[in-house]
Amino acid sequence: MAVAQKPIKLGLVVCRFNELITRRLAEGAQALLKRRGIKLEQIVEVEVPGAYEAPLAAQWLAETHKVDGVVVLGAVIRGSTDHYQYVCSAAASGLMNVQLARSLPVGFGILTCDTMEQALDRAGGKAGNKGAETAETVLEMIEMKRGLNRAGGHE
Repeated sequence: MAVAQKPIKLGLVVCRFNELITRRLAEGAQALLKRRGIKLEQIVEVEVPGAYEAPLAAQWLAETHKVDGVVVLGAVIRGSTDHYQYVCSAAASGLMNVQLARSLPVGFGILTCDTMEQALDRAGGKAGNKGAETAETVLEMIEMKRGLNRAGGHE
């Protein structure tokens, strides 16, 4: 007899900076998760000021809520200083560190764009919704891990 699979529990980190973009990314992710049968009570959503703070929020979700994966959504738009490069690099590196240290899928849905137009295109415009794509990727990785655990007799 097959053992029933526990429901997926997800963390969703949404950056407030560039909120016009990040809200659209979050709406895309939430719509995808709903279509995939994930209920609202299976999602722990938190907001952070910006992309730089996202890795710590992802780590806290892993520690305090024992989520199966984290979807991180944000938008960093290039300005006239080097700040863009530091924030993008720190966010990407920090999220990868959480992912590897926790053996937990962490979706990098932080747009790194040159212009607001590019960001809008990726937040439900002509380039699709990267929030939905990031959520789909995290779900795929959770399923992969569960499959590997079953194959290895760990579930």
